[in-house]
Amino acid sequence: MGKDSGIKSKELPYILIFLSLCVIILFLLILNISTGSVSFSPAQIVDAVLFKRGSEDAVRIICDIRAPRAVAAMILGGALALSGYLLQSYFYNPIAGPFVLGISSGAKLMVALVLVFSSMRMWKLSSTLMIGAAFLGGVLSMLFVIVVASGVRDMSLVLVCGVMTGYICSGITDIIVTFANDSDIVNLHNWNKGSFSGITWSNVSAMSLPVIISFVAVILMSKGLSAYRLGENYARNMGVDVKKLKILIIIFSGLLSGCVVAFSGPISFLGIAAPQAVKRMLKTSKPLIMIPASFLSGSVFCLLCDLIARRIIAPSELAIGTVTAVLGAPFVIYIMVRKRRDKGDV
Repeated sequence: MGKDSGIKSKELPYILIFLSLCVIILFLLILNISTGSVSFSPAQIVDAVLFKRGSEDAVRIICDIRAPRAVAAMILGGALALSGYLLQSYFYNPIAGPFVLGISSGAKLMVALVLVFSSMRMWKLSSTLMIGAAFLGGVLSMLFVIVVASGVRDMSLVLVCGVMTGYICSGITDIIVTFANDSDIVNLHNWNKGSFSGITWSNVSAMSLPVIISFVAVILMSKGLSAYRLGENYARNMGVDVKKLKILIIIFSGLLSGCVVAFSGPISFLGIAAPQAVKRMLKTSKPLIMIPASFLSGSVFCLLCDLIARRIIAPSELAIGTVTAVLGAPFVIYIMVRKRRDKGDV
């Protein structure tokens, strides 16, 4: 009896934090939908979403413009944070993330190329094609960084290589955007900085499937990740196929970050800040706890940043990447300072 109560007392803080994160997400969803050039009460939102009641304009704004944008921010924020957690586990480094390692920039470059060629050859773009292009670009960038990592022991050099890869990919993307004539490609200037503007329910449906599949797969990988985080040799001794695990980490981190870039453009620092913040809150590194916690914290962070991006200079709108950089970069600096005292704790 005493043992069971001890276990429950250990789990209680985690349960409370998970519930708190869910409540915050719900609150931010309502706040994101209700605020804007036209404000709506929670009752109006419920009527519009569930019963399609209210004026035609109100229903359209709530259901077709704000709601899909808020849900997309929730899904993609969680996906980016989970991708960051996987990369931090892979490289045993708390500041490894899709943006820092150049993975987001590689995905961005491939999406830009697909958009350019589709406009030249009159291809019909689809969400699947965009996700596939972003996934391919992200994975190729990550493989390049991994090749570099295999030849050096200094992780700071690997991170510098990732940053340089990101700059190269971003530079090529800027050239593509600059010389594009098609009006749709010129709009890449805004997408290039990150934005959830224009998200539709069909986009939400398209992004949900790969994100859900990746989330479930990563949960199933949690046992192997637990052993891997204690070292590759330890993981092998525990019967983990390390090579297969690494490949799966590459695939799912690339797919998650690729989804984000395909639909919203690159978003900086969220993939580092969210999982590290929740880890310090939970005071645990157990993957079975950290995986859903990272996803939830990413959703909270992204919803908050999107709200700020929309409202701080309303009626104009900031790029979501601008807000995440301002809020996330100081936390990354804090992590780097703490890392000197907590070496090896990822």
